[in-house]
Amino acid sequence: MSDIVISEAKRCLQCKKPLCKSGCPVNTPFNEVIPLLLEGSIVDAGEMLFANNPLSVICSLVCPHEKQCEGHCVLGKKGDPIKVGMVENYISDYYLNYVETTPQKKNGKRVAIVGSGPAGITIAILLAAKGYRITIFEAHDKIGGVLRYGIPEFRLPKTILDKLKDKLIEMGIKIRPNTLIGPTITVDDLFRDGYKAVFIGTGVWNPNTLKIKGETLGHVHYAIDYLKSPEVYTLGKRVCIIGAGNVAMDVARTALRNGSRDVTIMYRKGAASVDAEPVELEYAKLDGVKFNYYCSPLEIREEGVIYQKTSVTGLNDDGKEIVEFIEDSQELFPCDSVILAIGQKPRRNIVNNTKDIDINSRGLLVTDEYGRTTKEGVFASGDVVTGAKTVVEAVRVSKVVAQAIEEYIESQE
Repeated sequence: MSDIVISEAKRCLQCKKPLCKSGCPVNTPFNEVIPLLLEGSIVDAGEMLFANNPLSVICSLVCPHEKQCEGHCVLGKKGDPIKVGMVENYISDYYLNYVETTPQKKNGKRVAIVGSGPAGITIAILLAAKGYRITIFEAHDKIGGVLRYGIPEFRLPKTILDKLKDKLIEMGIKIRPNTLIGPTITVDDLFRDGYKAVFIGTGVWNPNTLKIKGETLGHVHYAIDYLKSPEVYTLGKRVCIIGAGNVAMDVARTALRNGSRDVTIMYRKGAASVDAEPVELEYAKLDGVKFNYYCSPLEIREEGVIYQKTSVTGLNDDGKEIVEFIEDSQELFPCDSVILAIGQKPRRNIVNNTKDIDINSRGLLVTDEYGRTTKEGVFASGDVVTGAKTVVEAVRVSKVVAQAIEEYIESQE
């Protein structure tokens, strides 16, 4: 791999107006990093990437590069773009292995971070670097949120998250695992104990449901639950996955890696309307995932899924197909297990136990452009505000929110 990284780095044209940088949501300075790498200053290169994006090592693996940095590379117009993600991962992973982060002199001001997903980790690192006393409250036993419990190991090795945890601790950040904020410890309790601001980055962990007959049967599971610990599930040989987003692709590929041999994605529209990124769809096909398009589930039975066929009647404003049922076209799709992958929504542990925090019709927290919620001193960003988005988008917004938190605390002083 190192030979490929070097050859890719040497292909960089050092554009005066780097399109790869402008195509990245967080403006990763790839063109500035390359000379440092090639001259042997890989630590300096890693420090530059980390300062710009604390989750650089993560984004280098899970970002849709074909839409962002690599998709904008000038070399891609007539040939192959530079494999930006591969080079960035090599540098960032090295940086985490060899660089120690010493704690900054503390300013005495406490900030509570609720949730250790992409948004929470980003804000914790940015504020800790400026001397704030940070405590992360995580409901699970390990940090990472969706990074650990929602992205399969084959896409994101969990050892990377363990390295990030070590860096957080080196920075003096406190971590309280297995601590659910809301029912027992409330947001008001945090303010009582001297926290100057509270950040909520709890993600979206409640699965959406189809509300069809049979959804409570023993062989039916939800994608977000399955991905947390696929090894504890016995799915059988033939699995039907309902939904066609990135999560559905992850579930399908994970099932194949855990003993299932015949995995099919059922989707009520066609291939052109699939929500998953094209590269994720291609990987699913390479792994042997099958697809049943224009099939809408009506009922789940012990022996499988009753579905009705659909046909296209037109396109919506987003170019996605509009479909309707075909009469008298109900059929049974036989399978051993069914996994629903039709999206998630936030839990209400915090809003049900805290006054003055507004949510919208989807259950997402209401904030302004700086992450300020409707309760003074409480900020939020990430999936709990926007719904499921990319990791790099969470980082982009969280950098703005971290600055807003700092300005708020200073204004209170």
